[in-house]
Amino acid sequence: MNLNIFRAYDVRGIYPSEINEQVAYRFGQAYGSYIKEKCNQTSCIVSHDNRLSSESLNNELIKGILSTGCNVYDYGLITTPMHYYARYIEHLFGVMVTASHNPKDDNGFKFSLDFIANARGEMIEDFKNYYVAGNFITGTGNLYHKDIFDKYIKYMVDNTKISSYKPKIVLDLGNGTTSVIAKRAFEALNYKPIIINGESDGNFPNHHPDPSVPENMQMLIKAVKDNKADVGFAFDGDGDRIGVVDEKGNIVTTEEYMIMIIRSLINKTYSNTFIYDIKCSSSLRDEIIKLGGTPLEYRTGASYTEAKTKEENLAFGGEYSGHIFFRDRDACNGSAIYAALRLVEILALDKTKSLSKHLKDIKRYEITPEIKYNVGDDKKFIVVEKIKEYAHIHKYFTNEIDGVKIIFTNGWALVRASNTGPNITVRCEAENKKDLDKLRSNIDNLINYYKNN
Repeated sequence: MNLNIFRAYDVRGIYPSEINEQVAYRFGQAYGSYIKEKCNQTSCIVSHDNRLSSESLNNELIKGILSTGCNVYDYGLITTPMHYYARYIEHLFGVMVTASHNPKDDNGFKFSLDFIANARGEMIEDFKNYYVAGNFITGTGNLYHKDIFDKYIKYMVDNTKISSYKPKIVLDLGNGTTSVIAKRAFEALNYKPIIINGESDGNFPNHHPDPSVPENMQMLIKAVKDNKADVGFAFDGDGDRIGVVDEKGNIVTTEEYMIMIIRSLINKTYSNTFIYDIKCSSSLRDEIIKLGGTPLEYRTGASYTEAKTKEENLAFGGEYSGHIFFRDRDACNGSAIYAALRLVEILALDKTKSLSKHLKDIKRYEITPEIKYNVGDDKKFIVVEKIKEYAHIHKYFTNEIDGVKIIFTNGWALVRASNTGPNITVRCEAENKKDLDKLRSNIDNLINYYKNN
């Protein structure tokens, strides 16, 4: 039993050495038993993405759950946000078989233990202990096969404002799971998107479906330029992360995307507080304050962001990796497709103003991408703690909601242990490139020193 598969907000590992059919069956036994014994639930939802191993894992997971006497509603091959929507309308917990944006040989489980969001933090730790103990309930559950497609399309249509002007759109589906729904969603709103990499293929033959990595956006950039499109969108493997390209082929950052949305929402919805994760550029905070809103910086992780938006009753939020949550009209459930539709909606309101013009007046800082240091699962938390101690000794102001964000006079540096891999992740920001290079060099030296000592 490799317990490293239990991460901060999901279960994830390499197939078949870490995640396999035997693990899936046992996970099902644990999940069915846990929600019956501890949550008073007798039914749940199960579905899967289009990874090559997902269907067989899904089948064994279902067998394990049924063996506890828990009933299963099997929604089959759908995106993760579709799974969330099924949970929402059925008012049930559930398990999604997916490794999200991870490499094609990985797989795992996103699962819920309440009606707010996916399991996270202490919930997962408690479930892990239950899984290890192995004291599972036995019984005979019933299996029901369900379909969410028509209801999900209607939900998209009902929560999107339609305009007579139709921007020209390119979609890069990355051969991921959005291939089963994206075209139908856009066409239901009378858009005719140009689609690349639109065939469902768990080998991901054209590029890895993770839009947060610039090299994975190159085919979309070319397609936007070649087709003289107004905007391009890319989605990750299970459809809960978005990447955006403007009409010139420039990658639009998540912070820029969120600024576009917040400008459209400010003083027009029930809350002017907007949540973003600790990795985001200060440009987002500055814009929220400038507009008269309240910025809420929170920890990284889609499960945490979604939970916080609901707990605080916020209208909108997101995080640097491309997870976006709308709650101003209905339960968005973190859909990258819906996030794309909401940006298209803004562009359609004024056909004279391009996406790049919308973004022209944003204050920008010099900022690094997310930098990963492979230090191993056994040492990553130790290194972060050592850097916290360093910051305290030097009396720097810190934000420790997730790792440590050290605030310097000329910028900030975030150092945190990855929740999905054996890495420390770092992001640095400063007013100018000279200060950024100096700041990054200092953090690099600290990590390497504590990693080796």
